Amino acid sequence: MSESSAAPSGTATPDAEAPAAPSAPPVADRRPTSREIHGLTRTDDYEWLREKESDDVTGYLEAENAWTRARTAHLGDLRQQVFDEIKARTRETDLSVPTRNRGHWYYARSFEGREYGASCRVPVTDPDDWTPPQPAEDCAPDEPALPGEEVLLDLNALAEGHEFFSLGGSAVSLDGRLLGYAVDTVGDERYTVRFKDLTTGDLLDDELTGVMGGVTWHPNGVDCLYSTVDESWRPDKVWRHRLGTAQADDELVHHETDGRFFTGVGRTRSERFLVVAVGSKTTSEYRYLDTHAEPGTPEAAWQVFAERVEDVEYSLDHAVIAGEDLFLVTHNATGPDFELATAPLAPTPASGWTPLIAHDPSVRLEDVDAFAGHLVVHQRSNGLTQLRILELGPGGVGEDYLVEFDEPVYTVGSGGNPGFAQPVVRIGYTTLAVPSSVYDYDVRTRELTLLRRTPVLGGYDPADYEEHRLWATADDGEQVPISVVCRIGAREDDGGGTRPVPTLLYGYGSYEASIDPYFSVARLSLLDRGAAFAIAHVRGGGEMGRRWYDQGKTTRKKNTFSDFVACARHLVDTGWATPDTLVAEGASAGGMLMGAVANQAPELFGGIVAGVPFVDALTTMLDATLPLTVTEYDEWGNPEADPEVYAYMASYAPYDNVGDQAYPPILAETSLHDTRVLYVEPAKWVAKLRATGPDSRPHVLLRTEMAGGHGGVSGRYKSWHDRAFTLAWILDRMGLAGTTPR
Repeated sequence: MSESSAAPSGTATPDAEAPAAPSAPPVADRRPTSREIHGLTRTDDYEWLREKESDDVTGYLEAENAWTRARTAHLGDLRQQVFDEIKARTRETDLSVPTRNRGHWYYARSFEGREYGASCRVPVTDPDDWTPPQPAEDCAPDEPALPGEEVLLDLNALAEGHEFFSLGGSAVSLDGRLLGYAVDTVGDERYTVRFKDLTTGDLLDDELTGVMGGVTWHPNGVDCLYSTVDESWRPDKVWRHRLGTAQADDELVHHETDGRFFTGVGRTRSERFLVVAVGSKTTSEYRYLDTHAEPGTPEAAWQVFAERVEDVEYSLDHAVIAGEDLFLVTHNATGPDFELATAPLAPTPASGWTPLIAHDPSVRLEDVDAFAGHLVVHQRSNGLTQLRILELGPGGVGEDYLVEFDEPVYTVGSGGNPGFAQPVVRIGYTTLAVPSSVYDYDVRTRELTLLRRTPVLGGYDPADYEEHRLWATADDGEQVPISVVCRIGAREDDGGGTRPVPTLLYGYGSYEASIDPYFSVARLSLLDRGAAFAIAHVRGGGEMGRRWYDQGKTTRKKNTFSDFVACARHLVDTGWATPDTLVAEGASAGGMLMGAVANQAPELFGGIVAGVPFVDALTTMLDATLPLTVTEYDEWGNPEADPEVYAYMASYAPYDNVGDQAYPPILAETSLHDTRVLYVEPAKWVAKLRATGPDSRPHVLLRTEMAGGHGGVSGRYKSWHDRAFTLAWILDRMGLAGTTPR
């Protein structure tokens, strides 16, 4: 049976001969199932597509892939051109800026022609010099980049024989002798941890399976801690493993039985405390273990710092201020935008926390990094990220100031700062036009030194591009920020005025996740053909503080969708774009956003890209056995328990609200092994879109990666091809498929 006729029965196509290109889109069988909830009957024609191992389901997905290939065959040359552009702009053999940790400089390498890179280190030769070593510019792939280079992990070797490969967490023991690393070769984010003796290069016999992410080393160098997940993919247990013993003998440190809460494990930068974090979307609780405590004393056991209180979130770190050991607590017990407080090294309720930075409704405190001589506070104000330095001295906290940058719209953060005693802060910086940049800020001298700006080959110059911050007025009068970038002159018409340009509008708007301005090499294939790129910073995200998130969740979720529509209308009304060449894109919860705006304002868009889209939200949230459902109640509500929540979700869930109206072309992209948003959601959505339209909606496409996870395929060249496919489709929708890039 050919793929073109496989859809009704769902049978798979044999591999013996290449099938002919289908002449019509697949039509999935209608196999109605019904459920009564809150006195209402909900019928679903396509729930059968959830049977992942069924030949019918596999056949349907393959038939959809065949239809997508047929409908995009004319873009083959453009896809290759975009891939070539991404490749040509990328320095394929490269080295990250080395990060100093204890006695070594650690860095990552990439190599021309190889999908994956390597993690390496070299010894620190001068303990007083914090300047990262610089490799030779012409370093060959098979030569050491720096003298004394030690390859910790060769990811190409680890990935050999696997269609999918992802490295999770990797961590070196505090004495530098052992490496624990986690790999996923399926895409389901359930990792296997192995241990490597860095002295001999040999693998230890220990193997930990079903791990979430990686391991955290105990300072003793023989124990490590890790998390595992339950059947609904919720990290619910923390274990302590002793090298040389079986995983079955590991000690259970904490088992979180409340289905709304995740758990994880880490270590303070000072290396004194191990911490187990437990948190829902709205509530936190920390346990800590003082590794300096005398064995057998109460302090040597795990202790709860502050018992969970509903809707109180906090984080915990260790600092030494004016010679006194303290806990740093970033919390929202006194206000929604958080304050920074101190507490003694003992279990302490919120009433015993002493403010260090008081709550300010105009400044959202997000995190704090503690060092011996300073604190680094991550915050945001007026939609922009900021780094705030608090210098520490014999008398306590001294100077308090922001690290300043010139561009009006940017993203800044600190990372790669593992050393408690280090006098410099490693800073990451980017804008929509400025490639990712790495700085060192020396707190002693207050000097900001640019260490590296990600090279963009081919003569790229940020000065050739213009960036803007626009503000759209939402339905309720709220001002919603939009970040925009395009080439200088792209909007100029022949008469010296401005003209609209094809625009890609990106959005997310959930979980208080902020989509801050960032640079993308692949995006240049749009900009250099005359398009603009914009980010709609809609409610549900965290760009404008905690209230921004609170106003875009649960029973106010529709603000996320109406904000995005308002941003699209603002771009059209102010002459930035026209509906026929305005393309919308979002992924995961942003894919839900795409499904919602497709239902609510299809006339505003010339195309919509929905990546791993959470479009069947009501079905998922009605099934507590599915991955992540219970932990998501604080985000979306519990429609199974509350009829009002059910009615509200039913009024916006994209799958439930597909209608007989004119939809723009839609490209839905998913992965078979995604455990966060199951492939079945976009599969059902596309099937219903087809069945509801009078013409089977041939312009609605489903593309399923059969060997990938939530992030799609693995390997950088595969990822470039993957993105080139999407960008070629977007350029076609913009009318720019035949345009020569500048």
